Amino acid sequence: MSAADVARFWSKVSKTENCWNWTGWLRLGYGQFNVGRRKFAAHRVAYELTVGPIPEGMQLDHLCRNTRCVNPAHLEPVTPVENTHRGTQPAADNARKTHCKNGHPLSGDNLQIVFNGRRRCRICHNTYGRARWAERKGALPDA
Repeated sequence: MSAADVARFWSKVSKTENCWNWTGWLRLGYGQFNVGRRKFAAHRVAYELTVGPIPEGMQLDHLCRNTRCVNPAHLEPVTPVENTHRGTQPAADNARKTHCKNGHPLSGDNLQIVFNGRRRCRICHNTYGRARWAERKGALPDA
């Protein structure tokens, strides 16, 4: 990135006492910065300009929960799984669950990971399957 690009980047940052808010273009609530035809996440650019490279396989978590913030002190490299667990979206809520709605543990032999990556309770799934089988069996005409 050229010195002109760096100067242009910092001109789009509004520093407050806490957060350094991105005033440029946003995509899904996150700052975006263009260099030529390439687009970069503004918080990643700020981190790399001030701290250094983001470790391989890591994501930056906004500790302040402000997705416009580019303050490197508010950004922490974490694994994608940790970043999801720290979030507030439904995927994060589900990832934090340790028990199913009936109180069975979502761990060990009772945990099933299904084709789409979702987790389910083996006990509840088997109970549901047996009930459906019994219901269908009762609906069959006698031979």
